[in-house]
Amino acid sequence: MASTHQSETKTRLDKIRALEKAGINPFPSWNDDRLLNADVLARFELLGADQRVTVAGRLISIRAQGGTTFAHLEDQSGKLQLFFKRDAVGEAAYAVLTRYLDRGDIIAATGTPFTTKRGEKSLLISSYSILAKAVSPLPEKRAGLQDVETRLRKRYVDLLADEAVRARLVMKSKLTGAIRQFFNERGYLEVETPTLQPLYGGGLARPFTTHHNALKLNLYLRISPELYLKRLVVGGLEKIYEIGKMFRNEGVDHDHNPEFTMLETMAAYHDYRYNMELVQECYEYCAKTLLGTTDIRYGDRVIRVGRPWTKLSMVEAIQKYAGTDVAAWKTLKDAHAALTRAGVDKKKIKKAHSIGLAIATLFEESVEERLVQPTIIYDHPVETSPLAQRCPSNPAFVERFEHFILGSEHGNHYTELNNPIELKQRFLEEQKKAKKGSAVEDVHQPDHDFLEAVQYGLPPTSGLSIGIDRMAMLFTNTESIRDVISFPVLRPKRAV
Repeated sequence: MASTHQSETKTRLDKIRALEKAGINPFPSWNDDRLLNADVLARFELLGADQRVTVAGRLISIRAQGGTTFAHLEDQSGKLQLFFKRDAVGEAAYAVLTRYLDRGDIIAATGTPFTTKRGEKSLLISSYSILAKAVSPLPEKRAGLQDVETRLRKRYVDLLADEAVRARLVMKSKLTGAIRQFFNERGYLEVETPTLQPLYGGGLARPFTTHHNALKLNLYLRISPELYLKRLVVGGLEKIYEIGKMFRNEGVDHDHNPEFTMLETMAAYHDYRYNMELVQECYEYCAKTLLGTTDIRYGDRVIRVGRPWTKLSMVEAIQKYAGTDVAAWKTLKDAHAALTRAGVDKKKIKKAHSIGLAIATLFEESVEERLVQPTIIYDHPVETSPLAQRCPSNPAFVERFEHFILGSEHGNHYTELNNPIELKQRFLEEQKKAKKGSAVEDVHQPDHDFLEAVQYGLPPTSGLSIGIDRMAMLFTNTESIRDVISFPVLRPKRAV
C-alpha cells in the first residue's frame, strides 16, 4: 500500500514539473467571484442555459471518455458535476485536463448550467484553471480511512474522505453559535478571561504548567475561568459568559480530552434554581434550532432534552439507584462500610475521609452511569464544593447541581459563595487537605487576590457551565470526544 502511494506521489510530482515546463503554474494565487456549488444548484433554474458561472473546489472524481470528461467538484457546500468537452475548452486545455489533472486537485471552472440525460444538474465547462495540484493521492471515498490512528493524526485527510466527519465539526460550530445566540438574546455579555493564570482555580484538576521567561514566572493553563468571571461580576458586569478552551492534565478516554471547550456563565442576583431552568432551556433551544426536535437519536436510544428534566438531590439519587439511605450514616465507619458493600475500590474508600466525600464517592460509583436521560442532581456535600453557597436547610450540603446525560456529567453549576470570611475558611480547609497528602487534583488552590476582590462585595451570583464537546457528542450521535475535536491530543507517533 505504501509503495503504491509513493509511486502515485512520484507520478504527480512529474506532472507538476511537466506543467511548469509548459508554462502553467500549478499553485497560482487566485481571486474571483465564485458561486458555491450549493448556490448553483439552488438557483439552477433561474441561472438559465446561457449564464456563465464560476465555481472552485476539489476534484473528487474525474473520468475521461474520448473527447468528453465528467468530473465532480466538491466545496464546503457540497458537490457539483462538471462536464468538459474538447470542443468547448479547446484542444490544449483538454489535453492538460486528461494528462495532468487527478482526483484531489483543486481547480476553478467556468461554464453554463445544463441537465444531463440522467437528470443530473451540471455545468458545461468553457474554461478552467488549476489552483493547487495535489501531490498525495486521496483515500478512496467508499473505503475512507479505516485505521483510527491515521484518522486522528491526519484529520485533514479524514475530513476529505468522510463527509460525516465534516458534518460533526460543522454541527459543533453551529452548536457553539446557537449557545452564543441563546445567551446574547437573554442579555448576557460575552467576555474573555486569561488562559495563562498565576494560580489555577475554579475546579479540581491537575493543571498544565508553563514558564514565562521574561517575568521569571511559573504560570498555569486555566482549568476554569470561574474566578476571573466572578471578579468581573464584582466590577459590575452582572450577566456574562465565556466560551473557551480549558486544559486539564488528566487521562484520555471516550469523554475526556486534556484540551476541551467549555461555556461558563455568571448571573448576579440569581441562585442555582435559576440556572436549573436555564440549562434545560439552553439544551431545548439548541436542539430545536439545529435539529428541529428535542428528541435526539443517540445510538439505539432517544434522548429527550425537552423540559422538564428529572431533578433529584444527591441523597435522593443514591437512595433511588443504589438503595442506600446515607442519612442513616452516623459515623465515617458507617459510610466506609456502605461503600465496601457497594463494591467501591479500597483506594477510593480511603480517599473518602469524611461522610460528605463518602456520599460523593458512592454517587459517582453507583449512580452516575445510570443517569441516561437528562437529569439534574442537586445539593452536593460541602467538602466537594469549596466555592459554593451552603444550603440554608442543611449546611452539610451546598447549592450546587450537575446535569447528567448518557451517564456522564455534562456541566457543573452552583450558587457562588460570596462571603469572604467563609471563603477564606474554605481555602484554609483545602490547604489542610493538601498537608494531609491529598493529590493536586483534589485540592482547590487558595487565591488571595480573588479573596480581596470578593471583599469589595460580590452580589448573590449563580454560575453555569456546560462541556460543549460532550454536548456536541450528543447532538452528532458520537461515542468518542475525539470525533468532535478537530485535533485531539495523541501520543507522539513512534519512529519506525
